[in-house]
Amino acid sequence: MSNKKNSPLSQLNGLLGTAVALPTAAWIAYSHLFVDHNLPLPDAITAEKKRFFNQMAGHINYYYDTSGSGRPLLLIHSVNAAASAYEMRPLFEHFRGTRPVYAIDLPGYGFSDREARNYTPAIFDEAITDMIATQIGEPVDAIALSLGSEFLARAALAAPRWFNTITLISPSGFNQPGQGRATQRANANKSSNAVYRAFSFPLWGRALFDLIATRRSIEFFLQKSFVGDIPAGFVEYGYLTSHQPGAEIVPLHFVSGRLFTRNVRTIVYENVQVPGLVIYDEDFYSRFDTLPDLIEHKANWQAVRLTPTRGLPHWERLPETAEILQNFWQSQS
Repeated sequence: MSNKKNSPLSQLNGLLGTAVALPTAAWIAYSHLFVDHNLPLPDAITAEKKRFFNQMAGHINYYYDTSGSGRPLLLIHSVNAAASAYEMRPLFEHFRGTRPVYAIDLPGYGFSDREARNYTPAIFDEAITDMIATQIGEPVDAIALSLGSEFLARAALAAPRWFNTITLISPSGFNQPGQGRATQRANANKSSNAVYRAFSFPLWGRALFDLIATRRSIEFFLQKSFVGDIPAGFVEYGYLTSHQPGAEIVPLHFVSGRLFTRNVRTIVYENVQVPGLVIYDEDFYSRFDTLPDLIEHKANWQAVRLTPTRGLPHWERLPETAEILQNFWQSQS
């Protein structure tokens, strides 16, 4: 009888396993020993900032400029490896002085707490509502980006009294069933908890995150959201904010699919009564297959396609984006 352990195939498998294990172990060691996970972090927006305590999410940071008058504007960034209020900076700068403007760092990002906890969509929409109720104190026009749109819509569904209008820029949740990115599919097929356990294992969780939070990786993924060049400073701020204590915690929840709301279009978007605007075009990260059907059946929602953009129209087409917003708000007066 041949010895399978000494067969050429088993020896080859052993060599391949070693070839994978050695660089993996080396990267884990490098991540733990040589990657600085506590870099100095400047403000994402040049404005006053403040923190408040939320029972579910801990301390939440936000930037504000209340020198303007009228209805407050709340800006909500997306969720990714290197997200923060920086993503909403062009809109903050554009509207400051003409109306009160606020920009939140969502739980796990920027200067908000990044504690280890079981993050769910409910934590994020509750943080949004709590900020409005305790820090602003009156209904707002709110604008959210990408997955932040799902959190905003959930908040508007649960507590409509705090929202005059909501605007969703390149929102997730409008793909056909079974379509969308791997993160969305993991949520849809109910495998996200298992994926998260694999990704977040203490030995390699931070090292895995470090692979997707290098400057080159951030630039690679960010470029997919721009028709032209990435604005100066965007990649660097993403690198700095992703190299903070606990920076990997929420992104690992995100990449495993745990932060998406299953069937969000039918459960959330279709049932929101607050007037809504969707600004979109081509987007590497989101599909809008079912958006036309939603707009057709919601009289107080509208969608505007701003071409050519790839997910961040307020960066590349700020004047046009601002005009679309102003027209929408005026139509709801």
